[in-house]
Amino acid sequence: MRILVVEDARALADVLAEGLRDRGMAVDTAHDGLAAAAKLDLNAYDVVVLDRDLPGIHGDTLCHMITERDDRPMVLMLTAAGSPGDRVSGLTLGADDYLAKPFHFPELVLRIHALARRRPSARPRTLRAAGIELDAARHVATRDGRLLDLSPKEFALLEALLSVAPAFLSAEALLERVWDENADPFTNTVTVTVGRLRRKLGDPSPITTRPGVGYRITDPAG
Repeated sequence: MRILVVEDARALADVLAEGLRDRGMAVDTAHDGLAAAAKLDLNAYDVVVLDRDLPGIHGDTLCHMITERDDRPMVLMLTAAGSPGDRVSGLTLGADDYLAKPFHFPELVLRIHALARRRPSARPRTLRAAGIELDAARHVATRDGRLLDLSPKEFALLEALLSVAPAFLSAEALLERVWDENADPFTNTVTVTVGRLRRKLGDPSPITTRPGVGYRITDPAG
């Protein structure tokens, strides 16, 4: 899942981004509306966590711009104003959900997952292939009934591969989906993480590699 956090308070944006990354999400940040608009033109996001009071382009305007897009991300609007009238006006602008500051971080995580599932192009809550079952909302993955002990990045990598199985995902596509804009495309991060995931999934490995194409999950017995 790829998230854009748009928040002009840099300390808060950094805390939110780090917390969401710890839960296996790929997170980009923007500190004003202009930077957010540029990133929305470059990247495909599942959810935008949008502060309402932004410099550059106001959050209300940016929210309206997002709703005009084809295959748009879902929008969770954040604001220091939490009255019912503020909530109604935020949702009228096209926001899909609304959260008043201050808020509890676990609630933010739950709302992001709920919005991602509501997105028209969203994949099913439980992904299944090659004896593997993954529930992103509960952050649980099993293979043949055996619980898998995965790091956040291993979990996100498995989720990305399952979401397109049995098609291939290139290393570049995995960097974009599982990591974020800070990932170095010249490192072997994907190769190393795939290797760790293979070991945890066990034999026979459901992950196959095709040089120059990428990685995919298929049933070894098939």
